[in-house]
Amino acid sequence: MKKWLIPVGIIVVLVAIIAFWSIGIKNTGLKYSQAVNKEWGNVNTAYQRRNDLIGNLVNTVKGAADFEKSTLTAVIEARAKATSVTIDPSNVTPEQLSQFNQAQSGVSSSLSRLLVSVEQYPTLKANENFLKLQDELASTENQILTARTRFNESVQEYNGYILSIPNKWFLGEYKEKPYFQAVAGAEKPVEVKF
Repeated sequence: MKKWLIPVGIIVVLVAIIAFWSIGIKNTGLKYSQAVNKEWGNVNTAYQRRNDLIGNLVNTVKGAADFEKSTLTAVIEARAKATSVTIDPSNVTPEQLSQFNQAQSGVSSSLSRLLVSVEQYPTLKANENFLKLQDELASTENQILTARTRFNESVQEYNGYILSIPNKWFLGEYKEKPYFQAVAGAEKPVEVKF
C-alpha cells in the first residue's frame, strides 16, 4: 500500500508546483499589462493638459492681437481632432496608435506655427498671460515626451515578459502591444509661412 503512495505523492507535488508556477506567470503578466495601461493613462493626461492649455492660449492670443484667423482656426481644429481620437490600452493596435499619433502631431504642428507667427506681435509677446501660457506649454511638451518614453519602457517590459519562453506558453491570451512612435516626417522642422 505504501509503494503506490510515493509516486502519487510525487505527482501531486509536481502538479502543485506547476500550478503555482503558472499562476505566478499569469499574475506577473497581469501586473505588466496594468503597468502599460497606467502609463497610457499618463500619456493621455499629458495630452489633455496640453489641450486644456491650448484653449487658454488661443483666447489670450485672440484678445491681445488682431491675429491671423487661419492660424487660430488650424490650432482649434487640430485640437478638436486630437481630442476625438481615443484608444483602449488593453486592446491597442499599431493602427490605432498611429491614428492617435497623427492627430497629436497635427496639434503640435499647428501650435508651432501659432507660436512662431506670434513673433510679429510685440504687444502679445510682452503680455504676461501669454508668456506664462507659453512656458506652461513648453513644460507640458516635456511632460508628454516623458510620458511617451515611460509608456514605451512599460511596453518593452510587458512584451519582453509575455513573449519569452516559457511565459508565452501560459500567456496565450496576452497580445504584444505596439510602441509609441513618431509620425512620418517628424524629423523635419515645421515650416512656417507668413
